[in-house]
Amino acid sequence: MGDSNPNVLITNLGDSTNPTTTMEHQVERLKASKGRPPARSRNSMNGPLYMQTSNNKVLIRRHKRKDDGTMRSLARWFLDNQTGLSFNLISLIFLAHLCLPKARQHTSKFFTLSYYNPASGVYAIGTNDYHFISFCIILFTGLRAGLMEHVLAPLARHWGISKKKDITRFSEQAWMLVYYSVFWTMGVYIYVNSSYFLNMKELWTNWPNRELDGLMKGYLLAQWAFWVQQVLVIHIEERRKDHWQMLTHHFITITLISASYCYHHTRVGNLILVLMDVVDLFLPLAKCLKYLGFSKLCDAMFVIFMVSWFVARHIFYLVACYSVWKDVPVLVPTGCFHGTNANLTGPFPIPDGWGHYLVPFSDSGGIICFSSSVQWCFLYCLLGLQVLTIFWFFMIIQVAIRVIRGDGADDTRSDDEGEEEFEYEEAQPLEEEVGVESIDLKGWERRTGIKRGATSSGVSLPGHSDRKELLGRIGCEKQVD
Repeated sequence: MGDSNPNVLITNLGDSTNPTTTMEHQVERLKASKGRPPARSRNSMNGPLYMQTSNNKVLIRRHKRKDDGTMRSLARWFLDNQTGLSFNLISLIFLAHLCLPKARQHTSKFFTLSYYNPASGVYAIGTNDYHFISFCIILFTGLRAGLMEHVLAPLARHWGISKKKDITRFSEQAWMLVYYSVFWTMGVYIYVNSSYFLNMKELWTNWPNRELDGLMKGYLLAQWAFWVQQVLVIHIEERRKDHWQMLTHHFITITLISASYCYHHTRVGNLILVLMDVVDLFLPLAKCLKYLGFSKLCDAMFVIFMVSWFVARHIFYLVACYSVWKDVPVLVPTGCFHGTNANLTGPFPIPDGWGHYLVPFSDSGGIICFSSSVQWCFLYCLLGLQVLTIFWFFMIIQVAIRVIRGDGADDTRSDDEGEEEFEYEEAQPLEEEVGVESIDLKGWERRTGIKRGATSSGVSLPGHSDRKELLGRIGCEKQVD
């Protein structure tokens, strides 16, 4: 059986003295009797390794098969090959750029920022930015898989983590720590050196400014790509307990980043990302400490994480939401504008319908409008994200209660998919056709001490009765005359 349990039961043919015992009878002798408790594996919580039913059938425990459709098989293939696939695609882009001069105007869009304005020294936005986002998605996928497999997982084993599941979890959290260490630091740098640092009203002035500096452009596009890649990650890997909550969170985040970028509200986009990302520095660090066995440090880091969560996501975040509600109607002009910064015209009345609200996502110099509908769309998305964070915060409080009781911090949000599932299937006899000439008769005689006997006619045919006897003992139904 190809899916049989690796704990194989081996029967020595030379231990029995009954020449007519079949293979099935030998298996029966190894079955547990009805009054005897079944044999258990080393991990008894998963159930007995094998058991006997009332009708004398042997059931063997095995991992439960999951229903694998075409999409799930494709996801598993992508998961197993994401490092090679990602870096092969990146290599192909660079090779095409180096070897095909005519293609450079197209390939350069993937790894350079587009729409640079030499006159102003800053960048506009446009559809070429989607090429850069695609490149970043591929890059993050390859970097994540490559670092987890070749750097972080070996470090986990070197530091004493032995369980495969814990190694995977440690690698995932360490990757998140690396990512947020880079991009939260970059976001803070942009925020501290901006005109809107600690000034909420400055978030909304001079709208619409249809250009932005290169650092802000690269920062927002990379964050956009990261969250799209996170949607990919939660679909190719095993589902977590809060899969749908995480998926909702990712879609809301992508909507807010893309809308703030295309509607030129990049300042508030930077602020929201800084507030949300600071928490994701402490959470993966606490988890990594837990897997490494530093329980006290993990508990201390969890307290810091909890405080930062509450302050950043439930105080400062709501201050930003209040500014959207209070300051936007006063400081952002209502109406529509058209053109680039050099030839911007407006405001003029908002046209009927909803199609004009999608134009900023496809035409950087086209019409862009702001109204109370746009304001409340932003606000609803921000408040929807707040509802999710409140839901998670209640779960964090439960963990905090366990820490106070001395049970240790153990995040219940998404760190565990649950125990592995097992099922039982009937053990089938393994039948194999064996050639008579392939049997080592003399070796069998030496092991058993049985000599060749004569036939009923008194004539001994060499290799006849002893081979027939041996074939009977190994369970071959086909008799040799």
